Amino acid sequence: MNPLFLILSVSAICVMLYALYRVITLRDKIPGGTVKGTWKVLFWMIAIFAAGYLTTPFFPYLPQFIKDIVVGVIFLLGAIFVVIVINLFSRIVSELGF
Repeated sequence: MNPLFLILSVSAICVMLYALYRVITLRDKIPGGTVKGTWKVLFWMIAIFAAGYLTTPFFPYLPQFIKDIVVGVIFLLGAIFVVIVINLFSRIVSELGF
């Protein structure tokens, strides 16, 4: 296995697990309504990302078909995640009157 790939994968997994920890610790501080609902969606997306990232160290042992699906799901959810975060911040900015 390529050592650089392994280092990058483990680093990405650590960052994603930290993001999952942060989204969980902030969950109780988020007020109800649209923001809370969106936060729950973000939590589940981060959990799915973390699960996908956890597979990357095993990529050399997985069939190409499975790797393609995992990468495709991560890319698609990543794009959706970015749109949700932008929309969430847009709603927050609007609510604050900026």
